[in-house]
Amino acid sequence: MTRIVPDATEPGGRPVELDLRGLLAPEPLLRALMAADALEAGECLVVLTPLWPPPLLAALTERGLRHHAERLPDGGVRVLIQRPRDGPADA
Repeated sequence: MTRIVPDATEPGGRPVELDLRGLLAPEPLLRALMAADALEAGECLVVLTPLWPPPLLAALTERGLRHHAERLPDGGVRVLIQRPRDGPADA
């Protein structure tokens, strides 16, 4: 399992959170990837999606981004995404 250490990307040290649960497909995927692609080394963000996101998780892995997904009580999913500081995500 890859360890994710959030950087302070928002005042108070919390990662920026994007709630995409109210959007219709493919909008959550497109917005999540746009935000993930904008991350600098070491930065992270949280994305809330309406359903378990296999295409998003696969795309994050292909981009070398670390990620951890967990189901929420409301049926949505919380995905923590981080761009590694150095090297590939598995380093």
